[in-house]
Amino acid sequence: MSRENDGIVKGLLIGLLAGGAIGAVVALLSTPKTGREMRSGLKSKMDDLMDEADTYMGTAKERSAALMSEARKRSESLVTDAKKKATSLMEDADKIITGAREKTSNLVEKSGQLKTAVKAGVDAFKEERTRS
Repeated sequence: MSRENDGIVKGLLIGLLAGGAIGAVVALLSTPKTGREMRSGLKSKMDDLMDEADTYMGTAKERSAALMSEARKRSESLVTDAKKKATSLMEDADKIITGAREKTSNLVEKSGQLKTAVKAGVDAFKEERTRS
């Protein structure tokens, strides 16, 4: 967007200067004046155009500085938001991992109990079989 604005500003400035210069030359050449009067008029018009161009450039610089400041603020805000979201995601992931570890630990403990119970059942079955 900044490059587009730069191109528009440059194009507008060139158009302003070219149009003003062409208009001044046509106006001076179409009126009957002496050479000295014509040079004086051309110099006056050129000075006016240069003043307008300086004013326009000053305004363009102020606007571009304001746009840069706004862009900087927005980018800082986006970075801050992204950091907050990343931190939140990391916390959520940590909670999920902790929960999975707890469930796995519980399953390992229960499988140990089940293994012990099955072994006790097999041992009881073998003992009953030897009695009969």
